[in-house]
Amino acid sequence: MKSYKTEQEMFWAGKFGDEYVERNQTAKILASNISLFSQIFKNVDSVKSVIEFGPNIGLNLHAIKQLIPEVELSAIEINKKAVSILEKMSDINIYNQSILDFNPDYKRDFTFVKGVLIHIDPEQLTFVYNLLYTTSKKYICIIEYYNPTPIKITYRGHEKKLFKRDFAGEMLDQFSDLKLVNYGFIYHRDLTFPQDDISWFLLEKSNL
Repeated sequence: MKSYKTEQEMFWAGKFGDEYVERNQTAKILASNISLFSQIFKNVDSVKSVIEFGPNIGLNLHAIKQLIPEVELSAIEINKKAVSILEKMSDINIYNQSILDFNPDYKRDFTFVKGVLIHIDPEQLTFVYNLLYTTSKKYICIIEYYNPTPIKITYRGHEKKLFKRDFAGEMLDQFSDLKLVNYGFIYHRDLTFPQDDISWFLLEKSNL
């Protein structure tokens, strides 16, 4: 296996990442994602290109394609098994690599991450925030577990694999030209379109 900078990258590139692929292939997740992104995209203007940092098998991107059929999609995914499924999508640019190795080649209208920053080594977050910012032409969306202060959580019996904090707030502090457009929360007991108690934050570059 390729050598990586952090233990979290090795974790997701390997067996655990493969098992995650098998657990997350349901129509119900796709339906909930369509509902989620329909809420988010009500707040944006003319999104023609989207890139996701860590899409796994692409259920978020499938949802976005349903909402914006003509959109150009890109994905940065570390796990080869997930990439083999992503490749079945039509018209998608796939970067099979770690986010920490990604070099932005051109800007997209909408850059987002969902359930991935929580699994990044906290010491690498400033770097990843810069990647999200640099790759975005206008919008950045962060969809993650929220906590007002940084904490570590045991994740399926594994330590140092899940971290909660105010990711959006840290990005707003790091980049003075970012502004908060809107935000929301999706409860795991939502009667129709549940998510895993996630919060979403839509940011926009104000100095375009």
